[in-house]
Amino acid sequence: MPTSRIPAAAILTAGLALTSSACLEAGDAVHYSNVNVTARVGPRPFFLVDDMTAGTLKTELQRCRTRPFHKTRFSIGHRGAALQFPEHTRESYLAAARQGAGIIECDATFTKDGELVCRHSQCDLHTTTNILKTPLADKCTRGFQPATYDADGNLLEPASATCCTSDITLAEFKMLKGKMDGANTAATTIDEYMAGTPGWRTDLYTGPSSGTLMTHAESVELFKTLHVGMTPELKAPSVAMPFELADGTLFTYDDYRQKLIDELKAGGIRPQQAWVQSFVREDIDYWIANEPTFAKQAVYLIPADTPAQLAPFTAGLPTYKAAGINYVAPPLWALVDAQDGEIVPSNYAKTAKAEGLKIITWTLERSGILADGDGEYYYQTINNVVADRRNEGVTLELLDVLARDVGIEGIFSDWPATVTFYANCMGLR
Repeated sequence: MPTSRIPAAAILTAGLALTSSACLEAGDAVHYSNVNVTARVGPRPFFLVDDMTAGTLKTELQRCRTRPFHKTRFSIGHRGAALQFPEHTRESYLAAARQGAGIIECDATFTKDGELVCRHSQCDLHTTTNILKTPLADKCTRGFQPATYDADGNLLEPASATCCTSDITLAEFKMLKGKMDGANTAATTIDEYMAGTPGWRTDLYTGPSSGTLMTHAESVELFKTLHVGMTPELKAPSVAMPFELADGTLFTYDDYRQKLIDELKAGGIRPQQAWVQSFVREDIDYWIANEPTFAKQAVYLIPADTPAQLAPFTAGLPTYKAAGINYVAPPLWALVDAQDGEIVPSNYAKTAKAEGLKIITWTLERSGILADGDGEYYYQTINNVVADRRNEGVTLELLDVLARDVGIEGIFSDWPATVTFYANCMGLR
């Protein structure tokens, strides 16, 4: 993909057309008419624009302040709207839809009785739910262990726990409430341990009346009601497979892979409405061999945490199309580099486009306070730019390069309103 700038009006995302639906009403009930969904982007996108370094992009985005905003499939709700709402909860999904996300994610794992539920990891209940404060804590793989200290107050062992969906049945899972993901590993009590929400997030939407956990099948029904696409991710099991279910039957890895697709079919989902994902190449290969229509939009999430780990995946890009892989999804940093103080497409990005692959990326709005000068994991290849800018507006600079120069199909975000604002301003659908 050439790195020269192109007019905003020319930026179109083929294959991700905006569906025709309607105004998303306030409250829990969702009603539709025959117009495009009106998105409520709130003040954050405008704050980011105001905080940008002066230049052509800032001026271009400022012109969009008074326009109406609509749902776009370029904007993908990462676990819903996880910047402020407990991830993978009904409330988080509704918030993402109201912000204009045209696709929403349910990470799928399984319970002790083999039911698929929306959780980022099979064993994250101790950080994402209230399980440690319920009687179900007794069923955790490993209960709460307080932090230990020496006589001088130095930390010897951090606090920990391991609570898995596979430890409990679906009925028990549904008794829990979601909370903001986090743990205080210096804690000596359960209350202290659960109070681990990062300071740049909020607990305002966590409480007894919220944090509604969902099954994968329930997410399918909700997303249909919201008229959004869905991108379920099959999470790698944390238990040995095959797994012995509560009734004594064995649940194989292939059973698990197939169940994800079967629940989409049972929900009446057409292949073009779903982008099934996995970090595990064998999962993608299974769908290509056994569910080829759904596999056409299967997304291979690239499991690289550093540039060194990314190198073999870059080398492998020329083999993907022949193997049936059409979509790749590396992390944000893998698609960009810094050159002369500016953000530019990376070698991985240019190679992927040259091979005809479609690119999705993750995850915007998940990096804390960029004005502190460190974007950490998601900005690791362009942290010198972040350090130079020292503003929150660099979020939009990165997004602009990914959209215009890299040519991504869509982007996961913990706060979809930011992407919705940008996509509408630039004519993306």
